[in-house]
Amino acid sequence: MPVFRIPPQHVFPDPEQANPFGLLGVGGDLHPRRLLVAYRSGIFPWYSEHQPLLWWSPDPRMVLLPAELHVPRSLRKVLRAGRYTLSADHAFEQVIDACAEAPRPGQKGTWITPEMRQAYVELHRLGHAHSVEAWSEGQLAGGLYGVAIGRAFFGESMYAVRPDASKVAFVRLVEQLERWGYPLVDCQVHTQHLDRFGACEISRAQYLEQLTDLVDKPGRMGPWTLDEDLSGPR
Repeated sequence: MPVFRIPPQHVFPDPEQANPFGLLGVGGDLHPRRLLVAYRSGIFPWYSEHQPLLWWSPDPRMVLLPAELHVPRSLRKVLRAGRYTLSADHAFEQVIDACAEAPRPGQKGTWITPEMRQAYVELHRLGHAHSVEAWSEGQLAGGLYGVAIGRAFFGESMYAVRPDASKVAFVRLVEQLERWGYPLVDCQVHTQHLDRFGACEISRAQYLEQLTDLVDKPGRMGPWTLDEDLSGPR
């Protein structure tokens, strides 16, 4: 199947026309309006430094249903111990910078290029991109960020400099999303790490069918605040 050249207009080809690896198109830009159109269409940007801008819509798609979140026993102990204090949208730029700098096994460099950083910081300013932070002794210990449209949350990246910090942030985010009536977290592609939390793969067709309904529902624009009982010790 062909890989499409993305036009200057903020439109995309049908994601079902992506190639067998999930690659749909090349080119375009990271304007906030284009990014929002992409996420609403089940498409996301992912490319490395010195590559052209690439757009993806993999099949199958990894998703987590917040109502089916599984918390491993060892992590439940960490949560009960209250090792970290959690916040939302307190340090978005610190989190995205730390995600960009975090070493990834088998990966050289980062896909969070300066252009990507700028684009998601702007989405955060517009109320669509959000972070959850884990703090220890007043220092940022880990966190994650993603994009929210309607009642769908699209996870992007996470990092930790202390044990389990990003996992705690992820669990508390998913619990908060369930309370707010967000039934779907897009995890993009399969990892064993996500498996442990109860994420599963569904077909792209199933994903797009669910997404079409969710992105048009009223959601919560930023800044976000976690419920007090989810934010940990004070």
